[in-house]
Order: sequence, then structure tokens, then C-alpha cells
Amino acid sequence: MAMPESAAVRGPARPPQFNVVMSEPDPKTGFRAFELGQFHFLRDDYFVHLSWPTPQGRLEHRMSADAFLRSLMRDVAWGFFYGWVNFDPMFGSRNLYGRVQFFAGRYHEAYHKAGLSYVEEFDSPFAMATCKAILRDWCSAGFDPFAAPEETGSTWAGPKNGDNIEAIERTRVATKRMPGMSGDSPLRDDLPVNRAFADVPQDDPVIEVEPGFEGKLHAINLFKYLSRSDVTWNPSVTSVCRESLFCPTTEEYILPIKHGNDRVEWFVQLTDEIEWEVEDKETGKPRARLLMRPGDVASMPADIRHQGFATKRSMLLVWENARMDLPKLYETGQLKPYPVEF
Repeated sequence: MAMPESAAVRGPARPPQFNVVMSEPDPKTGFRAFELGQFHFLRDDYFVHLSWPTPQGRLEHRMSADAFLRSLMRDVAWGFFYGWVNFDPMFGSRNLYGRVQFFAGRYHEAYHKAGLSYVEEFDSPFAMATCKAILRDWCSAGFDPFAAPEETGSTWAGPKNGDNIEAIERTRVATKRMPGMSGDSPLRDDLPVNRAFADVPQDDPVIEVEPGFEGKLHAINLFKYLSRSDVTWNPSVTSVCRESLFCPTTEEYILPIKHGNDRVEWFVQLTDEIEWEVEDKETGKPRARLLMRPGDVASMPADIRHQGFATKRSMLLVWENARMDLPKLYETGQLKPYPVEF
């Protein structure tokens, strides 16, 4: 059962655009502090401290800085994604497609019932500008919030030490039809094969067409394409058929966020293994745990949040329906949150 929305303290309505609010660099750590409405963000050598107003005064929550930055990087790269991006059980964002909510404690059952949750809504471009400013300031040289720990080490810790603008300005690949087609996203053959995929065949498919149909048929080696991915947990569009999107990705270590669906997602495990923990979207109570191996197919319903764990870098195909009316259809009960009844 959904928790009552009225229990959350809600921030004031904000104008469509206003400037990013940040402090001067801290003399000790070199990091700036930031404000997003009534949310305050501060980091030190190891932690991010975020606070928000409640009827009992401001409440503070702590996250490890690397976990926060990995989560924030996905929120930025995905354009706030579909539905909820939970950084952890306490804090996250909800995409309203043009507007975005940031929340603290809203989907943590105990905090929400105690009246200690807070929700504030912003114009998406302004919220995005603030998030990007935090990433630019808080990611030191050598730390790539898109990479696996083995690839980026502990360069996130300690006082500010340079920056890594190139890493944080990556965006989700937005293919129009399929990579490699004329005028579409590149195949990225210039990137090196990732250490975990050294055994992946690099052959290109042979395309044979009847005379007169040259250039009208296209194919790629998806395994070759994914073996050269330099990011983790970042689904990029590799085929588009109207509103049907194939969004494969490579996964290693922990999905930094818990994704709360506003539509049904389909997962197809291509290589290796991923273990998924599935929780109720509203309360965070455990719903399921599953281990996916190559060839396994799973549906993630529209009323859950999920987080993945991969010991070895693996390939996962995420199949998305991009219809923009789906969130309303699920919220109003016109569609059931799961695709099949047995």
C-alpha cells in the first residue's frame, strides 16, 4: 500500500530558472558547498553530508562520497531517467519529464511515517545545472564515477585534487536507429577492448543484399560494440523501432542507484552473472532476489525498485518502452504493474 503523500513536507514552488547556489571553496578540503532549494550539500574527504528541513528542524544524512558521485553521475547522464533514481534508501530524484522532484526520506517508510521526509520540485534544466556543478567540483583528477573500482581506484577520497571534466561530461548514447548507420552514433571501434572482454570475438557481420538494396540493410556485432564500452551501469540505446528501445550495458561491481520503475523493464542477460535485489518502490521492503545467468530473461515491474551486483563485468540488454503516457497509465491503475498473469 502506498504511503500518504501528505506526510511529506513539501518545499515552496520554484520559478522556472534561477542561478546555481554554491559557496567559496572550503580552505581545508578545497570543495564547495551547494544548495538546491532547501537541500544543502557539503562534502569532506570521505563523505557527502546532505540536509533538509523538517518540522523538528534540519535533518542531516551522510553518504560515502564515491557512492554519491556514482549515483549523481547516472542521474545526470540519464537526464533523470525513467521514474525514480534512489541514491540510497533515503535520498533521490523522481523524473516528472520537464520538472524533477528531489526527495529525502519520502520512500523510507520509517522517516516518512514520522513526518521527517521532504520533497521539493524544480525545473529540470536548473536541477541539471546544479548537479553538473557538483560533479565538476567534487570529482578529483583520476576519479571516474562511470568506471569500476579497479579502473579508478580510491582517487575520490581526500581533499580536492584537480578535476576530471572529460569523464563526467560523457552522456548516454542516443542512437536514432542503430550505431554505425549513416548520420547515427559511431560504432566506437577506436576504443580499446575492456580487460574483462578480451575473449569476445571482434568479427563484423557479413551483409549480403540483392542488387538495388545496397545501403538499406545494416547490422553490427553487439558483443564487439559492448566489449569496448568504457563505462559501467550506463544503458545506451543501440536500436530504435518506434518507441521500442534496446539499451544494452556492461555491469561491474554495484549499480550505484536503486532504480524505481515508472514502467515495466525487460532484462536479457547476455554474458556472465548479475544478482538483483528487488524492493517495494514505496516502502523499500524486500520483494525478491534473483540471479541472472546468460540467456535468462526477467521483467522488472512498474511498482518496484531494483539494484544489481556483478562480481565480473557482464553484458546486459535492457529493453525499454519509451511511451511517455506509461507513467500515468500505471499510476492510475489502467495498466497493471506487471506484464503477465500466470
